[in-house]
Amino acid sequence: MDLEETKEFKERCTQCASVSWGLTDEGKYYCTSCHNVTERSKEVINTEAIPNTQLKSINRGLKRKRKLEKGWDWYVCEGFQHILYQQAEALKTLGVSPELKDEVLHNFWKRYLQKSKQAYCKDPVYTSRRKATVSEDNLSQSDWESEPQLLSDFSYPPLVESGAESQSDIHTQKSFLFSKASQSETLSICSGSLDGVEYSLRKEKGIVKMTVPRTLAFCYLSLLWQRETITLSDLLRFVEEDHIPYLNAFQRFPEEMKLYGRDKGIFAIESWPNYMDIYKKTIEIATFLDLPRFPDITEDCFLHPNILCMKYLMEVNLPDEMHNLTCQVVKMTGIGEVDFLTFDPIAKMAKTVKYDVQAVAIIVVVLKLLFLLDDNLEWSLSNIAEKYNKKNKEDKPWFDFRKWYHVMKKSIDEKKQKWEEARAKYFWKSEKPVYHSSIDRSVVYKRREMVVNLQKQFSTLVDSAPTVEKKSPSSFQFNWTEEDTDRICFHGHSLQGVLQKKGQSLTTRNALYWLSTQKFCKSYCKHVTTYEESNFSLSYQFILNLFSFLLRIKTSFLHEEVSLIEKRLFKAKYKKKKVKPSRSRKVRKYCEK
Repeated sequence: MDLEETKEFKERCTQCASVSWGLTDEGKYYCTSCHNVTERSKEVINTEAIPNTQLKSINRGLKRKRKLEKGWDWYVCEGFQHILYQQAEALKTLGVSPELKDEVLHNFWKRYLQKSKQAYCKDPVYTSRRKATVSEDNLSQSDWESEPQLLSDFSYPPLVESGAESQSDIHTQKSFLFSKASQSETLSICSGSLDGVEYSLRKEKGIVKMTVPRTLAFCYLSLLWQRETITLSDLLRFVEEDHIPYLNAFQRFPEEMKLYGRDKGIFAIESWPNYMDIYKKTIEIATFLDLPRFPDITEDCFLHPNILCMKYLMEVNLPDEMHNLTCQVVKMTGIGEVDFLTFDPIAKMAKTVKYDVQAVAIIVVVLKLLFLLDDNLEWSLSNIAEKYNKKNKEDKPWFDFRKWYHVMKKSIDEKKQKWEEARAKYFWKSEKPVYHSSIDRSVVYKRREMVVNLQKQFSTLVDSAPTVEKKSPSSFQFNWTEEDTDRICFHGHSLQGVLQKKGQSLTTRNALYWLSTQKFCKSYCKHVTTYEESNFSLSYQFILNLFSFLLRIKTSFLHEEVSLIEKRLFKAKYKKKKVKPSRSRKVRKYCEK
């Protein structure tokens, strides 16, 4: 009906320059693109056909429209709550238990709001002018299901302390926004949320300020509590592949939650999540929330090194027989013990294990035990395996390090090239533009429309899609099968070429071992040891680069973890350092003289 009634009105919109008009109940033309209402109205031929009751409903409808254009009154913590809700839903679609969203993450977030004095307390920091309370029934499931509950006084109950609600409290709730009108009017120029400016300037000692990267830390804490089969590196990779909302997550906000100004600095992220950054934030949040000891990581848990080592051995196409050696290293170093693996934020030195990095470091140590990785022994062992495989084609093939190196280098180079291309093609600008103030809205929308049109024209000219296709999520980045003729699968190959029988046990032909580092940094240093590629063999560099790309971490982080495992495995070598004589020994020598 609107198209037929407005087809004679051909003028362009003064705000977005589009020609797409509709009619309000009052009879005025409004732009369907930006909802700009003009002063022009359609002539009404017969005014007697409009009764008084219809005029009243028109007025009520216009008020509702204006209120919708203004948006809800919302707080910054509500925005983060909405992001967490969407991330929890995404994890649920990836196969995570529904309890993670409904119980674990919900309780962590509720505890954070209480600890940061934003809700569930007597005097919330942003609602100090009202003493509003809500019954405990409203704080259970109702504030998390379907849509995150908003702190606004309209449509949703506020998330504050539980208790009985008096008439004076209700009156205070209704008058809260009006009493804060002068403040919100001045801040609305710089922020769409009620507390955007105040939140960005807030620096309270002892309070962990919520950010978008910390939402991933909340998700990882929940996954760790549930002992789910998603490691931190998997979580960040799913974010990169756009399976979990993170970059431009504010686009999923309801239309009534208007963002501009300071909200852009709070919710807009223009960098990929970093492993060590999220890892540190995880410990920081767990310590701030004062969480109890997490459920035990036992041998049957996915995060146990024995299980993770098997997963990564399959990932990088190494023989299955290596799993026995990784289990022995885990047992000898003691890193498979429950107390070592279980996260305890209340402990004196709160520190959680980098489960995926640790498992990969164990595999690197085993490769050094077998092949030494000094650019010499591994190639001579490859010559022996190659000669054996040529003579005994029907027997189980021996593992050839050289052949494995060529297969993996080709595969990793192809994967890395696709990854770099996908990053280069990623469109950082959001589909839902964020402007600095409500005054700039029309200009931003007009520019955004021009950019979209140019992108469409360019993609038509080059005959290519501007965005990368979204792949289905998977725990494995590489898939090795015996049926694949292009790439050799080494899972079933034997380690007889590098192992020898000594009595009733098997030992490695390689009797040597060089330590990744012989000197550790002092306790006040932030890192364990330094890593310079020029100081290490090319084989060792390739192994580190392979696993570092797999986990999306820096090579130096993996080198540090390898050094720490070696320190546990070769205690005797590290204890051979010269010890200064003690004072008692000096006194004894003096007395003998």
